[in-house]
Amino acid sequence: MSGKLKSMALAALAGCALFGLSACSEVPQVTVYEQGEYRGKPDTRPWEGGEFKGDRVAWERALRERARGQSEYNRIQ
Repeated sequence: MSGKLKSMALAALAGCALFGLSACSEVPQVTVYEQGEYRGKPDTRPWEGGEFKGDRVAWERALRERARGQSEYNRIQ
């Protein structure tokens, strides 16, 4: 084998080895829970977002309209 071909084969082999070993380097992700404390982001109600601005009735109406639009019986007519 020529020197250039040998170096390309060695580089390809090294690349395959690095690719194969990359799956072995996963870091364990352990969550530490403390009693009585929630460290995540605060949950908001769906109607408190931007479109409905706290209007729960409008949110429920939009939900019903969306479900009605997904019914095949209503869409065919």
